[in-house]
Amino acid sequence: MQKFLVIQTAFIGDVVLATALIERLHADCPGAQIDFLVRKGNEALLTGHPYLHEVLIWDKKQNKLTNLFRMTRRIRRERYDKVINVQRFAATGLLTAFSGAKETIGFDKNPLSRFFTRRIPHIIGDKHEIDRNQALIAAFTGERPAKPRLYPTKADEEKVAKYKGKPYITISPASVWFTKQYPKEKWASFIRHLPTEITVYLLGAPSDRELCQDIFAGNPSPLVIDLSGQLSFLQSAALQKDAVMNYVNDSAPMHFASAVNAPVTAVYCSTIPAFGFGPLSDNRHIVEIQEPLDCRPCGLHGYKACPRGHFNCAYKIQDQQLLEPLTGRVPSGQ
Repeated sequence: MQKFLVIQTAFIGDVVLATALIERLHADCPGAQIDFLVRKGNEALLTGHPYLHEVLIWDKKQNKLTNLFRMTRRIRRERYDKVINVQRFAATGLLTAFSGAKETIGFDKNPLSRFFTRRIPHIIGDKHEIDRNQALIAAFTGERPAKPRLYPTKADEEKVAKYKGKPYITISPASVWFTKQYPKEKWASFIRHLPTEITVYLLGAPSDRELCQDIFAGNPSPLVIDLSGQLSFLQSAALQKDAVMNYVNDSAPMHFASAVNAPVTAVYCSTIPAFGFGPLSDNRHIVEIQEPLDCRPCGLHGYKACPRGHFNCAYKIQDQQLLEPLTGRVPSGQ
């Protein structure tokens, strides 16, 4: 039996995209043991995952270095055949290089990649992130990537069943980066133009509650319901799965939708789909400013404020662009 360890200790969306590796490894090596290392806080994404043997958790916020060395020792004890590092930072490079695995694989941008047995070029542009990640395992699985996938549990499905009685959309309005976040007043304007019969669920973390409440305040309707802070990652994905449409920024909820093949409309402000982090659902739509801006994209990850001060890449998007993906999808007479 082969033993694999996949390492991805970055943000939530990065972990979701890396689940494509689990799918492909399992498909090609169905009897293998697959473990996955994440940062503390992201392990809930993988609860009940049918193809994972164990989820390893690295606490990066408290006693980071102590926990790193403890994790290194734990990984060495497992004697993995292959350690596959999706991260490009030195800490995970150390975990990989000193893992004791027969084969260590990672991107050439990792500062410790010279100590890996296989280094893979990492280039932003032209390819989706799942294709870039697939290159790490292509030598023994082939070049075609699987799609990322999350597995909401039966309890997750039961938690959100009560919200699914009538046609609904979800909106996940928040982002870690301000310039990736469609403005709250623009979300509020879009909601006011929706068909009156459709329910709107606002999704987000507890920290997003103020933002969602501001949007809700501009749309005081019993059909606009703030669920921020009330659902787990997998419960949010379970709710997205049966929505008429899911509206997201270039952020983690977009990848949740992709991972359960839910219909999704992604609003891009300062970033662009060409970076390779776009939606993967069968029913997917991109909304972005229709005129070129010499300042867009202004960065790969976004900023805390628009560098030019105008944020035209967001404010010049029109409500109708968001409404178009709904055409024909809201049942008549509901």
